[in-house]
Amino acid sequence: MNQIAVFSGSAHPDLAKEICADLGVPLLPTRVKRFSNDCIEVQLQANCREQDVFLVQTLSAPVQEHLMELLLMLDAARGASAARITAVIPHYSYARSDKKDAPRISIGGRLVADLLKTAGADRVLTMTLHSPQVHGFFSVPVDHLHALHELASHFRRFDLSNAVVVSPDLGNAKTAAAFARSLGTPVAAGAKERITDTQVRISAIIGEVRGKDVIILDDEIASGGSILELLKHLRANGARSVRVACTHGIFGSDAVARLAAEPDVIEIVCTNTLPNAARQAHGKLTVLSVAPALAEAMRRINNGESVSALFEEGVAPERVAAE
Repeated sequence: MNQIAVFSGSAHPDLAKEICADLGVPLLPTRVKRFSNDCIEVQLQANCREQDVFLVQTLSAPVQEHLMELLLMLDAARGASAARITAVIPHYSYARSDKKDAPRISIGGRLVADLLKTAGADRVLTMTLHSPQVHGFFSVPVDHLHALHELASHFRRFDLSNAVVVSPDLGNAKTAAAFARSLGTPVAAGAKERITDTQVRISAIIGEVRGKDVIILDDEIASGGSILELLKHLRANGARSVRVACTHGIFGSDAVARLAAEPDVIEIVCTNTLPNAARQAHGKLTVLSVAPALAEAMRRINNGESVSALFEEGVAPERVAAE
C-alpha cells in the first residue's frame, strides 16, 4: 500500500500523538488560521500526493468548530491528490441525531455523514456509535470499533464473583449483554424514558441487583443525568457497590464531580476518545487509552487487511466493521 500520512485537527492532538507512536510514524503538522471575518483556513503542511492519508479529529466541544475544521482538512487532502483519505473520528457526536422524533427537525447524523463524503472522505474509522443504525447513514466504508475489550480488560482485575453488568436503558442492553458474557457475569437493564436532552425517567430495573457489585455500562456520559437517576433505583433495589463505565466521557456540567460525590460509586471508567475526560483529574476517574486499537485498525486499513478480525479476540456485540 502507499505510504501512510497522519494529520491531526485541533480537537485532540494528544490522542493523535499516541496513535502515531503506536504506528511508528510521525504526526505531520497541520496549520489552522482564522481570518478577520472569522472564517478558518486549514493547511496540511506535509506531502499528501499518492499517500494513504488519515485525518484524526474527534468531534468534541466546540463540535461545530471541530467539524468544520475536519471538512476543510478533507478538502485539503483531496486537493493535494491523496491516494485515499480516511477520517478517523473517535467520537462521532452527531450519532445521537439518528431519527426524526419530532416534527420539522433534521437528522444530523445522516447530514454530517453526507458532508464528510462530499468533502473528500473515502473511508471513516470511528468508535462506539450511539446507535448502530447510524452506520447505515454513510455511503463510504465505515470501520466501527468498540472499546469493550479495553473496558473488560480493566474490570477483569477485580473480583467479579458477585458482579452484575447493568445497562441504563434497553437500547444498550445488547451491548451490555455481550460485555457481561465477556466478564462471566449476569446482566440487568433500566427501563428508561428520555424527557429532555438532560432529563430522563427510569421506571424499573429489569434483572437482579440486590446485594450485587454493579458495573454500569453506557456508550457515553454527558451530563450524568441517566446515571444519577439509575443510581436511585440501584440503591432502592439493594445494590452493594457501583462502578460506572463508558466509552465516551463527555462529562459536561461537572458530571465527574457529581458522580464521584455519590458514596456508593467506587470508580468511573472511560476512554480517551475525548480530551475532556483526561483533563478532569479525579481520584475516582480512570481513563483508558484506545490509541492502540485505533492504530491497529489504521495499520490494517493501510495494509488491506481485515479490520473485523480485531473483534475475534475481543467482545463483539455488533460485527459492523467494513471489509
